[in-house]
Amino acid sequence: MKIVAITQARCGSTRLPNKVLKTVKGETLLAIHLNRILKSKKIDQLVVATTTEPADDAIEEVAKSMGLPYYRGSVSNVLDRYYQAAKSHHPDWVVRLTSDCPLIDAGLIDKIIDKAIELDVDYCSNTLNPTYPDGMDAEVFKYSALERAWHEAQLNSEKEHVTPYIHKNSSFHHKNLFTSYNYANDVNYERVRLTVDEQADFEVISHLINNLGLDKNWKIYADYYLEDKTINELNGNITRNEGYAASLKKD
Repeated sequence: MKIVAITQARCGSTRLPNKVLKTVKGETLLAIHLNRILKSKKIDQLVVATTTEPADDAIEEVAKSMGLPYYRGSVSNVLDRYYQAAKSHHPDWVVRLTSDCPLIDAGLIDKIIDKAIELDVDYCSNTLNPTYPDGMDAEVFKYSALERAWHEAQLNSEKEHVTPYIHKNSSFHHKNLFTSYNYANDVNYERVRLTVDEQADFEVISHLINNLGLDKNWKIYADYYLEDKTINELNGNITRNEGYAASLKKD
């Protein structure tokens, strides 16, 4: 059984350009993100999926410097980019991560992988009904599900965000194309924002790293965020998943 994690990264963010190349303590957010994923005990291979845009040469260089494989593909059809990135590695399971989550927790990723394999579902994530902080998103799905989505997805929103075709047509939404499971936390941390999409987010992440370091688990960062009002007020008013909402409007 082979488990391949693919993280998507690009420089062309509209709200915060070059966000993954911003640095804290001399490290890019992308390198911080990748190093934290590499602590996983379950993932066999980590791949960086970026675009063919010239600006993303810098993403390729980060991947090369860390000895990681990469794939460069479509800017707008992220589903195709993702599928092509996975295809050459012949995985049984794919772990989808995004580089705007610099503090992603490898321990949490491994628990979601374990649950997906234990239940033998097509799709398992902590995002169907989110109870973990925004920035701790991890989706685990069978390669066969990704392949089917690649063949069948039609809507822009289904191609721009990789997994909507899978989870919309899954048992979580009372559909029968895919089986699914929502990995939930006992306590709801949904209002904690540890992702980077705007300048305020970067200020929050910088503060957390400068005060807590790079090696803490998700809960330590989340509890610190909740306890420090000056921090959580910086980005607490930003809407979760704004990009996907915009794609749905275009549909």
